[in-house]
Amino acid sequence: MTTRQQASEESGHARYTYRLRVSSTALAGLDAEWARCRWIWNECVAMSRKVHGLNKDATEKVTCGPAQLDKMLTEARTAMEWLREGSSVPQQQVIRDFGKSRAKALKDIKAGLPMRQRTGMPRIKRKRDALPSLNYTRRGFRLKDGRLHLAGGIALTVVWSRALPADPTSVRVYRDSLGHWYASFVVETAAEPLPATGRVIGIDWGVKETATTTSDAHDLPHAQHGKTAAAKLARYQKQMARRKPAHGKAASKGYRTASRAAAKAHKKVARQRQDTARKWAKTVVRDFDQLAVEDFKPKFLAKSTMARKAADAAIGATKTALTEMARKHGRIVHLVHPAHTTMDCSECGARTKHALPLSERTYACTACGAVSLRDKNSARVMLVRAGLNPASADGGSPLGAPLPEAA
Repeated sequence: MTTRQQASEESGHARYTYRLRVSSTALAGLDAEWARCRWIWNECVAMSRKVHGLNKDATEKVTCGPAQLDKMLTEARTAMEWLREGSSVPQQQVIRDFGKSRAKALKDIKAGLPMRQRTGMPRIKRKRDALPSLNYTRRGFRLKDGRLHLAGGIALTVVWSRALPADPTSVRVYRDSLGHWYASFVVETAAEPLPATGRVIGIDWGVKETATTTSDAHDLPHAQHGKTAAAKLARYQKQMARRKPAHGKAASKGYRTASRAAAKAHKKVARQRQDTARKWAKTVVRDFDQLAVEDFKPKFLAKSTMARKAADAAIGATKTALTEMARKHGRIVHLVHPAHTTMDCSECGARTKHALPLSERTYACTACGAVSLRDKNSARVMLVRAGLNPASADGGSPLGAPLPEAA
């Protein structure tokens, strides 16, 4: 079974993220705004827990929906001058975000999902742990002379690494674990179709190679960014372990320095993986019209002996980058169910009686006698299941398989 995703030429939404240069005055304003929003979030959590406790004993059900939370915010702003000093836009967005989070948690509970699969009810955000994040709708910000002006008189300098394709409809201002501030704009975008190439490709995900395709030139080798940075990360983590503060005690300067260095190394690895995935995805989308992609869920690998190598391969991030790039440029993606893709023969369709062990890297069909590399055979199976591989197609050629001709 396959799921077909096709990018339409209708407008969609995309995020454009930029680094911010924050002055001391703007930093004080952002910190004060975040303190108010965090207080509102914690009040929503307290109200939700109170309602949950009342519903256990009360005969009539008490709700904690958007109307009740909006009323709570109105009463709090009326009673507290400190809260009124901040803009109402990010405070209202906090309530919206809380409502979505709580609704998702209640939906998982109602569906009877196992505890490990549930989202979980919203929790208290503590000052030391929670990173600032402020959401503004169109009436809460404006762009003037290249600067971002937020409601409440906060002006931020944006590092415009690229131009916005359209006027943004909302923006999220947040700080990462390194203390860097960013602005993430949501804009309406239209598809940018690429010229037709008349070719298709099958893609199989793996650990030895991140992606094995029916085109040798488009295989994605394991970049091993995490392995390269492992020694540096281990050194920083040992420093953190030696200087770990006691429970309830403030962290020392040495611990904070080592923690920041470790976060910086993690951030670099994440950016390297993202950059590798996007460049490879752009090459594949540029050269092929239709993509038969294994709908692989790498989550189960986290509990296997290959957990570290699988995490370093970043299969999920690479798959996401590929589907987003295909949607952007009007390519068709066929998501193929991964069941038995390593057991089926791409030539005759026969299935082996037993699953192949991971140590066996060559696939030999006992029915037709075809012999090929295991991952290459699986990539060609993707094409067969997506209905893109005619009997005469040479899916393993560097140029990829041609599109099936109409009858």
